[in-house]
Amino acid sequence: MINPKQVPALTAATAAGCAAVFFVSCANNPGTRTVSASKTHHSANPLGFVPKIVQNFIPPGNLNRREKRKMKPRYITIHSTANQSASANAEAHVKLLHRAGLGRLSWHFTVDDSSIYQTLPTDEQGQHADYEGPGNRYSLGIEMCENAGNSRSKTMEQTAKLTAHLMKEHNIPINRVVPHQHWRRVRTDGKDFGHKNCPHFLMDDGQPGKKWEAFLKQVRSYL
Repeated sequence: MINPKQVPALTAATAAGCAAVFFVSCANNPGTRTVSASKTHHSANPLGFVPKIVQNFIPPGNLNRREKRKMKPRYITIHSTANQSASANAEAHVKLLHRAGLGRLSWHFTVDDSSIYQTLPTDEQGQHADYEGPGNRYSLGIEMCENAGNSRSKTMEQTAKLTAHLMKEHNIPINRVVPHQHWRRVRTDGKDFGHKNCPHFLMDDGQPGKKWEAFLKQVRSYL
């Protein structure tokens, strides 16, 4: 997901490695709370499972949350961190976002094989897809971790369940669950970075294909 060209020069090296191991602890942040999605939201069509989500929002006023830009989500965008460092699990990415370690970049949920963290409210824009385009203006961003020792299959299962839950909560159809690759990245100065091969392990030659369809089938199974 992380694109060094989207962040200031001082943070580009960090972005390229998507965090390495330079994390500042916020595990005991008083703003952190674990909630069950069924208790946090009131869905007219509850699913047969309850995603366990740890809410630990980026502090207001941070570089990556300087403005609270309201949003009614219409899409769900799926990313992968492309960071295989053993320490780069979901909690570590939360710590990174809390210190604005990737400049202005931000997203809503980070998932690994055993946890789901939420770092932005679902009615607030993040900066994860396409600069000032519709991907950022109208989509919820979900990052899947790839750290060494993390189970990819369990991470995808957790992501599929979370996606199904968000679809129900926000009335988002399956054809608006998209990979990061879906969004063309055009910077505000007109520079075009094209489409990103992300999540890379769900793309076929850089495009959605059989792997992506298999993921969507998994999402449907939870609906």
